[in-house]
Amino acid sequence: MPAKLALNASPQLIQAKNLARLPWLLHAFSTRKGGVSRVYGGGALNLGFTKHDSRAAVERNRAAFLKAVGVGDGRRSWSLVTLRQIHSDLIHCVERVPAHPLAGDGLITNTPGLLLAVLTADCLPVIVVDKKKRAVGVFHAGWRGTVKRIVEKGVGQMRRHFGSDPPTLLAAIGPGVQSCCYTVGEEVRQKFFGQFAYAAELFREVKESDPVREKYPLLFLTARAPGHSELPVKTFLDLVETNRRQLIDAGVPAQNVDASAPCTSCNTDILFSHRAEKGVTGRTVGAVGIRP
Repeated sequence: MPAKLALNASPQLIQAKNLARLPWLLHAFSTRKGGVSRVYGGGALNLGFTKHDSRAAVERNRAAFLKAVGVGDGRRSWSLVTLRQIHSDLIHCVERVPAHPLAGDGLITNTPGLLLAVLTADCLPVIVVDKKKRAVGVFHAGWRGTVKRIVEKGVGQMRRHFGSDPPTLLAAIGPGVQSCCYTVGEEVRQKFFGQFAYAAELFREVKESDPVREKYPLLFLTARAPGHSELPVKTFLDLVETNRRQLIDAGVPAQNVDASAPCTSCNTDILFSHRAEKGVTGRTVGAVGIRP
């Protein structure tokens, strides 16, 4: 069960070491700790307008998050630029706060004073930073966006709009469901095999254990060789590795990619997980911006 927190606790954030070294950059991956939402265990920092939570609570959480990041103290308050996420490969280049909500799954900018963000609860938030041109991007990479190569395309869009040179880019893959917990069906597996030459390296199969079958094997005899029905097989996908490989394929040096963030499904005490919490959960964000 998620830990219960004091309602006025400060938001707890995760930062990537490679990005934290840049003094002109603001970035953070939020956790579930340090908010006011009561519906997800009490004191939860839900940053998404979900059907279970009140709009007032989410707005208070967002204000607390902005303050924790360092851009919500009144005079320097920034806007959180988000998307209506649709599991696509659509990426928007923004120069100001959009007048109308944008639909897509990626945002890029070289404009200071904008905090770009994607919301997640198992899908991966991926931040890409051009340390030379001072440009940034953030991408929402679930399995659908990953198959469509959104992160790889995001690097391409940064090259197109800002003249980014991939060897100078830094990237951080934030908290998301990892290969220890991410089971998928055959349809998903086939889509990855259709897209990636290294797809076989992204999956592992595990036969489900059955204590009753192990103790009483004769109960499960069938007419098929070798005489017993087969145990079901679970297929696990490594979404983090897929996106890491995409970044490398796009020209980002492997040593410039931080993929050390924790698994959401394993850590529901500090993170939201749509799968582990059976759909009744909040949203964290991956956010990035450029100081004026």
